[in-house]
Amino acid sequence: MTPLRLTVTMFLLFLVHLPMAPAAVAAEPLRFAYQNRIGDAVSIIAVNRDFFAEEGLQVKGLLFNNGAACAEAIFTGAVDVATMGDTAALLAVSREPTLRIIASHGAGEKRHRIIVPQASPIRSLNDLKGKRIGVKKGTSTHGGFLALLAAKGINSLELRIIDLDPAIMPDALAAGSLDAFVASEPTPSLAEQKGGRELADLGGLGNNYPLLILVKNSLMNKRDEELHRFMRALARAEQFIHRYPEETARLLSKETGLSPEMTGKAMQRHSYRLQLDGVTAASLVQTAKFLKEENKINRVPELSRVITTQYLQQLGPPPPSLAR
Repeated sequence: MTPLRLTVTMFLLFLVHLPMAPAAVAAEPLRFAYQNRIGDAVSIIAVNRDFFAEEGLQVKGLLFNNGAACAEAIFTGAVDVATMGDTAALLAVSREPTLRIIASHGAGEKRHRIIVPQASPIRSLNDLKGKRIGVKKGTSTHGGFLALLAAKGINSLELRIIDLDPAIMPDALAAGSLDAFVASEPTPSLAEQKGGRELADLGGLGNNYPLLILVKNSLMNKRDEELHRFMRALARAEQFIHRYPEETARLLSKETGLSPEMTGKAMQRHSYRLQLDGVTAASLVQTAKFLKEENKINRVPELSRVITTQYLQQLGPPPPSLAR
């Protein structure tokens, strides 16, 4: 063997025995808290249709059944992005000044409803006085319910309001443990399937009860590009909902326990659009003022500080087509 060939052979053997360089460590997935509610259709569709992956994004979805739980998850750092209703969001940004609202992904003034047993003698809101009313405190439903009572001149202290998880409300009502409950879809429709009756909805107060997406300011600084891709995935989901409502109802029914038919009806009580428009801002101000009057927050949050529209502004038009 010539000296040159020997040298080359020894060099190749040296390379073979070198320790392998570690592969580039993949970015940690974005931990996303969302809800099994009809109002969270954009989130549910984005997860189920793998739209996050189509945007080259790793997302770990964590499913909750109320906004207060999502708010606690992002507050404690258990998740990076969370969805919740207006009341939970306003309580969260008042509690944690580093939280930012980056979008509303749904709304609907009639998406919260008060349900009573079919044979109940309760026929009006005044009939709720002294009765056991289930509601998940700290949620958008809770804030809307208190606002409705105030608008009708009813003191909430005259009701026996019980802090209750929405998942057990229909069975509690059917068993007679509650006289009524207030919740957002799908809980009212699930109760109707078990013999419940709608007493009222929370509409007519000039509030669209927006559902919101929150992140911490630190995440915006560290993972800005991923958040842009996150929003593009949600835009795909929004377009899917409007193009394929029947398929959307079928997918939502798997998460909510409603039939596809009842899911479709519940969807009609909602609007699904990524935005932070004037109506949404006015609704947030209205809810914040009410929460302050109720001593739930110390001051009305300065929306210009807690809201950022940079991800909506750079979202651009939705993709021209979606593969089924």
